[in-house]
Amino acid sequence: MSLSIRKLTGRVGAVVEGVDLTAPPDPSTVTALRDALNEHKAIVFDDVDLDNAGQERVARWFGELTTAHPNVPAADGTTHVLAVDSETSKADEWHTDVTFVVNPPQLTTLRSIVTTPYGGETLVANAGAAYRDLPEPLRSLADSLRVVHTNQYDYARPDATTQQRQEYDRIFVATPYEAEHPVVRVHPLTGERGLFIGGFAKRIVGLSSSESADLLRIFQSYVTRPENILRWTWSPNQLLIFDNRITQHYGVDNYDDHPRRLNRVTVAGDTPVGADGRRSEQLVGDASHYSGAPAVAA
Repeated sequence: MSLSIRKLTGRVGAVVEGVDLTAPPDPSTVTALRDALNEHKAIVFDDVDLDNAGQERVARWFGELTTAHPNVPAADGTTHVLAVDSETSKADEWHTDVTFVVNPPQLTTLRSIVTTPYGGETLVANAGAAYRDLPEPLRSLADSLRVVHTNQYDYARPDATTQQRQEYDRIFVATPYEAEHPVVRVHPLTGERGLFIGGFAKRIVGLSSSESADLLRIFQSYVTRPENILRWTWSPNQLLIFDNRITQHYGVDNYDDHPRRLNRVTVAGDTPVGADGRRSEQLVGDASHYSGAPAVAA
């Protein structure tokens, strides 16, 4: 079967068929998948036959891997796999992965391990479309702003209700990190601009906390417009890949107490650059153990 791509919505998401993820990577296939990510921001594969090592291998098609997380330990027996497990965390706030470091991952891969009988969807939002939706005065303002991201707030669940979740939260914030990023990031491959904010973005440089919150709320409301969102319902043995440089995502907590687990592997990313050409800066913490920083993760 030849590779085929079927759009899921007008602005974000596509299903990819005709790719054997267990075979050695073919350069033309990898190029086609990268092109699909540039266009659709998120791509999905059904009926994948992958274990943890296989997921790591596919993720490496796109670049070097990060370790599982700057603070949270990897899944047992792995270096690069983070268990997104409802027993320890529920990522039910809009966020872009690990933006509290100077070079957040360029791509995130999620593989379904335990799915729920209902609910448990992952939402993915196109932050490039959100930027284009902004009225021109807001676009100009956003282009000029910088924002500090920090891990000193657990996006997954501020009010942990079990001992496991409390321990996860403690580990998540154990080593503090802060990074200053542009509010608008220029994608290094396409030149597309996107709002680079989300749950770890806490204060806009030069503004008070209340002013920052008001502006971030306005910008975020454009990211989460329904037109910009893919709502992906999980089935067993699926792989979702999204471009972490120009998306946000959200795990919907609507499945009661049913177990849910996705395994996450992320690909190392470049340092973000704003509309003015200025690069991001690490303010607090050294995350070099987590990720190298390629000049451009192509």
